[in-house]
Amino acid sequence: MKVAIVGYPNVGKSSLVNRLTESREAVVHETSGVTRDRKELHTEWNGRALTLIDTGGVDLDERDDLARQIQQQAREAMAEADVAVLVVDAKAGVRPGDLDMADLLRHATIPVIVAANKIDSVKDIALTAEFHQFGLGDPVAVSAAQGLGTGDLLDRIVEVGPEHDPEPSTDDPIRLALIGRPNVGKSSLVNRFLGSDRVIVSDIAGTTRDAIDMPLTFEGRAITLVDTAGIRRQSKVDESLEYYTVLRSQRAAERADVALVICDATDGVTSQDFRVAEMAMKSGCATALVLNKWDVGAEQGAAIGPDQLDKERIRVNRKLRLRPRVLTASAKTGRNIERILQEAVGLADRSRGRIPTPQLNRFISDIVAARQPPSSNSRRGNKRLKLIYMTQTAERPPRFSIQVNSHGLITRDYAYYLENRMRERYRMEGIPLMIDFVERNERRGRSARSDRDFTRTQARDAASESELEVADELDELEFEDVAADEVPEFEFAPQEEIDLEVVEDAELVEDAELN
Repeated sequence: MKVAIVGYPNVGKSSLVNRLTESREAVVHETSGVTRDRKELHTEWNGRALTLIDTGGVDLDERDDLARQIQQQAREAMAEADVAVLVVDAKAGVRPGDLDMADLLRHATIPVIVAANKIDSVKDIALTAEFHQFGLGDPVAVSAAQGLGTGDLLDRIVEVGPEHDPEPSTDDPIRLALIGRPNVGKSSLVNRFLGSDRVIVSDIAGTTRDAIDMPLTFEGRAITLVDTAGIRRQSKVDESLEYYTVLRSQRAAERADVALVICDATDGVTSQDFRVAEMAMKSGCATALVLNKWDVGAEQGAAIGPDQLDKERIRVNRKLRLRPRVLTASAKTGRNIERILQEAVGLADRSRGRIPTPQLNRFISDIVAARQPPSSNSRRGNKRLKLIYMTQTAERPPRFSIQVNSHGLITRDYAYYLENRMRERYRMEGIPLMIDFVERNERRGRSARSDRDFTRTQARDAASESELEVADELDELEFEDVAADEVPEFEFAPQEEIDLEVVEDAELVEDAELN
């Protein structure tokens, strides 16, 4: 059931939504007119699922462009809702703006409930009497600050709303967050993705003040678009309101599967764009950079044009270790809109997916053949790093474990080389990768000797089975869903899975003897 929370500015709509949902998702500030876009938050009451739509304050006397867009957002919220709640300030009494809203809601086709807010004590309940003149039934006395009367309000919502809720979707949607500096066109791109004016767009920087979730279906895939407030340099954030909006943008990136860092093509990729991209990558989500306003950027004199695009991509690869892709788009003309969504879905799938263990071991064989691992010269002789076995231990983001013969032989240069080759082989540009190097002789709950005896006994018992069955059994028992710090010792694998030249363990080969 969808419930639209509407009313005059600064009557406590967002505070009431936070109280009803038992969260702090909606931005609350003493400044009037903080909420602008409509934001949906979910809650439950007596077994009924409720979606509360927080809207901006509506003053029908205001005529500027931003006020008109806020009014339109409130009207669309009421058109989507099953129930409308008109929030009024009981202590301020009936104001002309409240009368205008009540007159508008009397013509609505859905049930309307009047919530008289700021009734912080029992003696204030008498203040609700004058709101009977709206002709919308008995007002419900509530206090968003104290929580008084909120249960009665929810009971009334369930009572007047539809009896049955639609079947909830079982799909796990891809969370796609659009983040970036102020006024680079994030909201314009969101509207272009959705094909409608879902969020407010203005030339004024900082129009969006909250992280707005919006559902989208693209090529049969469920996507949750998240429009966020612009992120300025921390030294320039001097207002408490902007601080909280930036904080919500950062949290949106932490919850996202994919983050699109929107840049202005007329400025190129700035130092702040790099900071935003680093923030997104540290949060663990896959990342891509989008040069918006390409219709303007392609003109003569722009910072980034078609001739400079390759140079800009090289610059991004040098600055950002995860080497995210750099795409171009235009929210105004619709250029590359579908391509960006395809790229986002692909990034999410590759970040969630698992690479089979045989493929990973063939990969390290190719790596060793292309570039020998480092070695060390010591008194005991020349000892070279050996990559024995590789498996994936986690996803979202992907994490891998490689068994080596010695930790001390791993160099930073070779580890980066291995990571970059993985990105090229499995198209993981912009996806955080974690690679753990586990020394073969480290103890994992039992001695290395008992581990070796265990795997050899397991190999002999499986000798009568096919190589495929042995591989499946070992993958299931030893390496499936194992945390990175719990990777067991392993000295046996079927001959097709591990190149014997990489293993270089004659004793292991003699014990295995698989055909």
